[in-house]
Amino acid sequence: MNGRFSLGNQALATGHYENFPVASWLLPTPLRDPVAVIYRFARSADDLADEGDAPAAMRLEALRGYRDELDRLERGAAPQTPLFREVARIVRAHALPLAPFRDLLDAFSQDVVKTRYADDAELLDYCRRSANPVGRLLLHLFGRRDALAVERSDAICTSLQLINFWQDVAIDWAKGRVYLPQDALRRFGVAEQQIAAGRCDAAWQALMQAQCDRARALMLSGQPLTGQLAGRVAFEIAVTVQGGLRILEKLRAADYDMFRRRPVLRAGDWALLIWRAL
Repeated sequence: MNGRFSLGNQALATGHYENFPVASWLLPTPLRDPVAVIYRFARSADDLADEGDAPAAMRLEALRGYRDELDRLERGAAPQTPLFREVARIVRAHALPLAPFRDLLDAFSQDVVKTRYADDAELLDYCRRSANPVGRLLLHLFGRRDALAVERSDAICTSLQLINFWQDVAIDWAKGRVYLPQDALRRFGVAEQQIAAGRCDAAWQALMQAQCDRARALMLSGQPLTGQLAGRVAFEIAVTVQGGLRILEKLRAADYDMFRRRPVLRAGDWALLIWRAL
């Protein structure tokens, strides 16, 4: 949860949280405020799990405080913090479900205590709670709640989360985390010591190509969501999709050596992304 896509000031911020639109100028004006509140919730909770030197028990207790606030909201009681007064406001105004907020907190709590993933199933379960809830909340704001839209949104969000992981292998290693599935490391003959050394050999390239190909296939499976949306909302999601695909292109161009050539989207990329989105 460390990469950054940025369009203008905020469009695809992923700094302390997964890749999703944040009050960008592409969104219709009435949606910018609720999306910004969702982002503040996610980013602040992620910071509790990820930033600073607090011990794990203290981080988990702070996240428990967020759950307590959601419980108050569900009971109809007054929130005790400014952030949750904002959350309560948008939940009421847009009839947002609370389950996605709870799923996000569950994923952030998991990050405090879990640093390795045995296989794809474990990793995808994490993505189901760490990334997909944001897409589902956005769909509520966009007025699309049908099963096909949710399925495609989940594919986009999971793909963006995986792309963020592969973009930030070295950054996550510095935090003691490895999101590459352990069974995939064994299958391709890559040891964790190779991550520590930043060694990009043929085995590493084969491993990362497989992971990136999977993320790309997921993204393309979700891309038709833009056809279910309209106007600036559709364009915003289309640019988001193209941003993720562009990072994958840059990873491939770097021969998957994100240790020395971590891919980022620069000013020159945005004209290309917008053209592709159109």
